[in-house]
Amino acid sequence: MTANDQLPGSVAAGRLADGYLAVLANPAAGRGRFRGLLPAVLDRLGTVGRPVRLLEAGTPGQADAACRAAVADGAAAVVTVGGDGTVHLALQAVAGTGVAFGPVPAGTGNDFAAGTGYPADPLAAVDAIAAAAAAGRTRPADLARMTGPDGTTRWYGAVLAAGFDALVNERANRMSWPRGPRRYDLAILVELARLRPRRYLLRLDGVARELDAVLVAVGNCPSYGGGMRICPTADPTDGLLDVVYAGPIGRTTLTRIKPRVYRGTHLAHPMVHTQRARTVELVAADIVGYADGERALPLPVTVTAVPGAVRLLR
Repeated sequence: MTANDQLPGSVAAGRLADGYLAVLANPAAGRGRFRGLLPAVLDRLGTVGRPVRLLEAGTPGQADAACRAAVADGAAAVVTVGGDGTVHLALQAVAGTGVAFGPVPAGTGNDFAAGTGYPADPLAAVDAIAAAAAAGRTRPADLARMTGPDGTTRWYGAVLAAGFDALVNERANRMSWPRGPRRYDLAILVELARLRPRRYLLRLDGVARELDAVLVAVGNCPSYGGGMRICPTADPTDGLLDVVYAGPIGRTTLTRIKPRVYRGTHLAHPMVHTQRARTVELVAADIVGYADGERALPLPVTVTAVPGAVRLLR
């Protein structure tokens, strides 16, 4: 897909506002594989004819504050250099503001960038973003807005995990050993040993049903976890969320289904179900939802598809 291709189902391109390009970079993204990428990103964005400002941020909290300050300070766009975690931080600032957004996929997981049509190669993605900025062109895409019972909101771009994968992430985040990817592998083994169907109340556009499930995901884009196509038919321009759930199933069935998620063929399994809705209410005990791979809100939550909530530099 080239920079000039229109996303399926998208409406007409808009115009980029006046202002500078703010760049948020995560040097630890992709386990440092792209540490030397930033100078090339800044050079290529510098050809657009607009000021380019690198945001200073050493922690997620500082990154969040820096993005919000850039939006308030008149940035025309925020460009992230990192993975889905960096994207997630920036979306909290740009969602619903009209400030444009461009993700340079330089992380372990780049699911939002992939789901919205950016090239997988980081420099090719920068070129697409720079071309759109030079032309003053933006394209709308949907985001999902999570709301907790107390009114707390959180935006996400790709997928909300609210079942087994969320439990694995939560356990891995509580563990201090081992470090690196092996900690996540160990968390998977522990949660598999503890696997049991959980009771959910699922309300789709006001229609409620109770079910027992082990895997629950709500997708604005097709994939999470670095290319796992958990919601393979999700389209970030159709104004709908794809809900995928599996269960009740045991450890053996889950371990057989999980590899099929990478290809999106798990939907053919008789214990896997998918539906679409504009608003999804999820209620379950003792589960914290993970959105774009980041710890988000504990259930219960209401997730709403917000059409055109972000303007992409594409």
